[in-house]
This record gives sequence, C-alpha cells and structure tokens, in this order.
Amino acid sequence: MRTLIACLFFASPAAAWDFMPGLPCLLTHSDPALDIALTHDPTQPLYTIALTRDAPWPEGESFSLAFANGITISTPFHALTNDGRTVTVADRGFGNVIIGLMSGGIATAILGPEAVPFSAIGAAEPTRAFAACTPPPAA
Repeated sequence: MRTLIACLFFASPAAAWDFMPGLPCLLTHSDPALDIALTHDPTQPLYTIALTRDAPWPEGESFSLAFANGITISTPFHALTNDGRTVTVADRGFGNVIIGLMSGGIATAILGPEAVPFSAIGAAEPTRAFAACTPPPAA
C-alpha cells in the first residue's frame, strides 16, 4: 500500500508557480485545467496574462479573474488565440492580479458561461519576484 501511495505521489505533476527573470520576466503555472503565463516587460511597462486550456474558450463580452481574497477584476479588452484555447489580456498595470495571486487559495478565470478554477497556492513568493522585475542595467 505504501508503495502505491508513493508511486501516485511521485507520478502526479508538480503544481508549482515558477518565476524566470529576463526581458520579459515570466511567471508560469500549470494546473490540471489551465496553463497560465504572465509576462512583464519593465521597459514598456507592459504586463500580459495568457490562460490556455485544452478546449476553446467561449466568446464573452468580458474576461474576469476572481481571487480568494475577494478581488474580482474584469476587462472587455481580452483576445482569444491559439484556436480559441488561449485567452490573453495585456495592460500597463497588473496590481490587482499580483495582489490576488499573492493571496493564495483558489482563483477562478471566467469568460462567458465558463468558470475555470485554478490554484494560487504557492504563488506568493514567485509573484513577489515577478512584481519586483526591473529592466536590466544598460550596457
């Protein structure tokens, strides 16, 4: 029985949030339902978030993210790409997204009638590093 439990534990994918510095800085996470990628180009400044799933997203007038801390943000300025499987938003500021991810818990991406939950557990430290992303020194 212990062997079976150990095999199941090690066979399941890691659900970590990962930060990679660069230009742009990158914060990624894979959840069973979504692959999430945030970018930040501090030279612009410009932030993007892309949420990709296996099935196409439905059409919808606005895209929303609801976070465990009670913050819900919405925008009509989203785009569907990748055969409709990726919803993307770009903006000059992502303060509420960053605060929402750092709060942990379960967040929900909402487009049209679809509400797709994802885990923000473990996102706090990588998100702090992402928020602190600065332009590389001039050469």
